[in-house]
Amino acid sequence: MSRKTLSALLTLVILMSLVLAACGSTEECPECPECPSVDCPEVDCPACPEVGQDILGTVMDRGKVICGSRTDLLGFGYLDENGKNIGFDIDFCRAVAAAVFNDPEAVEFVFLTAAERGPALQTGEIDVLARNVTWTSSRDAQWGDFTTVTFYDGQGMMVRIADGYTTLEDLDGATVCVTTGTTTEKNLSDNFRQRGLAYEAVTFEDTSAVYAAYDEGRCDAATSDKSQLAAVRMGLANPDEHMIMDVTMSKEPLTPAVPTNSGKWFDVVKTVAYVLINAEELGITSQNVDEMMSSDNIPTLRLLGKEGSFGQEDLGLSQDFAANVIRAVGNYGEIYDRYMGPNGDAFELPRGPNDLWSNGGLLYAPPLR
Repeated sequence: MSRKTLSALLTLVILMSLVLAACGSTEECPECPECPSVDCPEVDCPACPEVGQDILGTVMDRGKVICGSRTDLLGFGYLDENGKNIGFDIDFCRAVAAAVFNDPEAVEFVFLTAAERGPALQTGEIDVLARNVTWTSSRDAQWGDFTTVTFYDGQGMMVRIADGYTTLEDLDGATVCVTTGTTTEKNLSDNFRQRGLAYEAVTFEDTSAVYAAYDEGRCDAATSDKSQLAAVRMGLANPDEHMIMDVTMSKEPLTPAVPTNSGKWFDVVKTVAYVLINAEELGITSQNVDEMMSSDNIPTLRLLGKEGSFGQEDLGLSQDFAANVIRAVGNYGEIYDRYMGPNGDAFELPRGPNDLWSNGGLLYAPPLR
């Protein structure tokens, strides 16, 4: 062995001795969960899993769900003539409350702007975010944990019919109203840059300000999810003077989200969505849920808590929580039709990708068993 190699080995031995003297031997390294906070080499400490937040326990102790949502978008989160907050996203939050407390009103709504959504999740100000939020990889990494897609959408463009715009290329050099701090703003930039088109973005943090500016003629076009554009168009001064162009600029999977490392709470929120979708597939509605308790269909009986289990006790929920959810808000199709169906309260939007997989749509939930 060369003198140089021997010297290097001696140096390594001395360094290891100093480390062990400072933090103890491998056997003396603290056990989980203290280990991650100890300044010891990773090789000397046991690998410790991240400890999640007990949000479910906090929610149960508090006696209500805190849901981040909105009051300004027809169909999803808006106020009725009596000032009550209603909509697709609002009903989802009420479904979660019904699952946990058998009370759809055991929910407190925190109304957020688009820019406030991420911070509200990151700080744990809310238990669940259901506010037209698009699931993206960066948001999944930075904001919180996204559950399951509850609405498939795509970004579109609304213009005045009289202007004659029919394609994005027609909008070269146009002014476009858009909400800042959204995927919409980024998709607008990507689509126009990809096509070599120029545009001027007129941005607002408040979504209602975006459409007020468009309606006042301050922009040539307004862009957002097509469902949002359909809702907003109905509220313009002269809806028939406006059209949504036949172009889809992006994928927009709208998804409820919860704070990172939420433990069982993450599973509870996901499972509520699965209940709503599976209930529609099984034909269980708010009107027939009690009658279906005597069904001879095994998956129906399992979902309603009359036979076997699909993990209710593991989630800390009652055996019949799914029946409570359906009684309170209906199944997925009932919620959709309540606001966006042929006789919906807000506007009419064909189910399209938001139909069940068995009807040619994209809605597909894991079996409850």
